[in-house]
Amino acid sequence: MMRSRGFAVHSFVFWVLLMGVPALGQEQQKHLQSERISGSAGDVLEDDPVGRLKVFIYELPSKYNKKILAKDPRCLTHMFATEIFMHRFLLSSPVRTLNPEEADWFYTPVYTTCDLTPNGLPLPFKSPRMMRSAIQYISTNWPYWNRTEGADHFFVVPHDFGACFHYQEEKAIERGILPLLQRATLVQTFGQRYHVCLKEGSITVPPYAPPQKMQAHLIPPSTPRSIFVYFRGLFYDVGNDPEGGYYARGARASVWENFKDNPLFDISTEHPATYYEDMQRAVFCLCPLGWAPWSPRLVEGVIFGCIPVIIADDIVLPFADAIPWEEIGVFVEEKDVPRLDSILTSIPPEVILRKQRLLANPAMKQAMLFPQPAQPGDAFHQILNGLARKLPHDSGVYLKQNQKLLNWTAGPVGDLKPW
Repeated sequence: MMRSRGFAVHSFVFWVLLMGVPALGQEQQKHLQSERISGSAGDVLEDDPVGRLKVFIYELPSKYNKKILAKDPRCLTHMFATEIFMHRFLLSSPVRTLNPEEADWFYTPVYTTCDLTPNGLPLPFKSPRMMRSAIQYISTNWPYWNRTEGADHFFVVPHDFGACFHYQEEKAIERGILPLLQRATLVQTFGQRYHVCLKEGSITVPPYAPPQKMQAHLIPPSTPRSIFVYFRGLFYDVGNDPEGGYYARGARASVWENFKDNPLFDISTEHPATYYEDMQRAVFCLCPLGWAPWSPRLVEGVIFGCIPVIIADDIVLPFADAIPWEEIGVFVEEKDVPRLDSILTSIPPEVILRKQRLLANPAMKQAMLFPQPAQPGDAFHQILNGLARKLPHDSGVYLKQNQKLLNWTAGPVGDLKPW
């Protein structure tokens, strides 16, 4: 259901008049300045990881990475591409060391999400076997895995439910995190408190969003934000759930059922060519959970200055120690979705303006992106910052002679087959 631009403008003007907000989205938007992120978050955001850690990159046979990508270049543009670009970044990063004896961290470049359907959706079914095979390879050819059973190793696992390697939550919970990764640090997009697929100490990162593509759709910052609430995406996943109730725990269905006819809400399943431009014309962008709690809309909202409305109970947000999510976003509990209109219209104009000023901060936008080539303060550097803050390793990570903690034969039988 597509609304006309004039209708959206009229709706927002109505809200402005109702709230008594003079010229919001016009003169103030023209002169909107960025606001520095104060306190510890700002300090963390501006940290430089170079000189604070050294990373050794294992040289794996190309079947684990380059050959997989050569077979399907679409892997470079989907939202799980972080595993590929992190590998490329580290190969030329000043934190890389060719001497494993001086390394703080060890990295295994394996592209577990680069197995796509004709529609471009990643299939996680081979991922556990592939990861297990890669770990077997490094543990056989180098001594470093065996010293700690992976406690000083990190892996990029950007699947829907991280190292549980499944796109359906109930199946992911049933599988649990791959046993061989239980001691490693995981760099993953999935983050939800109290969930079996979130390992303590994981580094939660944003999904990959093509920086050049978004840059190509920027419009003048003085453009009025004439849309109040914006969302494009599924409300029901009828292919997997005919009733629509399980998908997004019913939160998206509730958005549609309560606000499809509300003039303040520009929501639809259609994905127009002007999607990025429309986000830059919106005050609020809905970021409801889907199959997993995270969404690419988090990145898009920050980049385009659209206040993210985060609807995902217990979500762990990317780089939460550096990005002041509470200050830039609005959090709405899933049970409160029917009250979204009253929640958003009750936010004072000065609060909205401050969130917009914070969102205009270039450092915060940079931290959400994986640009090529890398830039100071970008998401690559925030990952390194996260790894640096975990140093030095506790002496307890090193195992005694012949000590074993991980069970190589644990997990589903299918995972034990050769890859």
